[in-house]
Amino acid sequence: MPENISARLRAVAQQLAEAGVPDPLVDAELLLGHVLGLSRGGVQAAALRGDALSEADAARLAGLVERRAARTPLQHLTGVAAFRQLELAVGPGVFVPRPETETVVQFAIDALLESAVPAPVAIDLGTGSGAIALAMATEVPHARVFAVERSAEAHAWAARNTAGTANLTLVHGDLATAFDELSGGVDVVISNPPYVPDDAVPRDPEVRLHDPAQALYGGADGLDVVRVISRRAAQLLHPGGLLVLEHGELQGDAIRGILSADGWRAAATHQDLTRRDRATTALRG
Repeated sequence: MPENISARLRAVAQQLAEAGVPDPLVDAELLLGHVLGLSRGGVQAAALRGDALSEADAARLAGLVERRAARTPLQHLTGVAAFRQLELAVGPGVFVPRPETETVVQFAIDALLESAVPAPVAIDLGTGSGAIALAMATEVPHARVFAVERSAEAHAWAARNTAGTANLTLVHGDLATAFDELSGGVDVVISNPPYVPDDAVPRDPEVRLHDPAQALYGGADGLDVVRVISRRAAQLLHPGGLLVLEHGELQGDAIRGILSADGWRAAATHQDLTRRDRATTALRG
């Protein structure tokens, strides 16, 4: 017998809440929307109308909810992650982009928009799903954007997401050596590198069990890759070019120290919308 959507949403939200899922009602609505091919707003409207859920859709939803209750990331179940104006394909093997990174990429986008050159150049070092690179390429269509990813699995997701974007070049390689041909001529370098200290295992099962380790861990203090990026970005950027680094909330001081020692100017740390330190910017000397 068909079930009322509103009642099912309440039951699913309760099940997810008991499993410790942070936003159980949001996830319930998104999972049901995935099953029904509706937006979250469409699901809410269907619930208000008192629409029914077929037995087949209820069974499919139950399977997804069971996996979400076991803390499989929501984005792995729906296959998509929202990022700024984008909808990205994601799944096992790639870091799921986070909302806080949406504010970090704004520094790069603003710099590209304010550039006096007709086709400013930006590089995303360690692009993962391609989120940052694709945001820059689509929001600043006159820019030339380059992105590199070392992981074969993550590169495959990035290639899928960036396919057909004419002003974006993606390569599979090492961020420490990629794009030699652009050295000294780049306007913006941005990166969301692995910055979790090796012994600081994340509490959330979605992160600990499902995000790739090489996208998370950055050595004893979490800053090994940041040190590499500091040196590499200095080679790539022209004098006055901008470096943008995402990092953990307690790492701003250490990163500014690394950048200052490497000759960067005007190193500054910026907060995200939750007022936690989230990004550091600096200018090439």
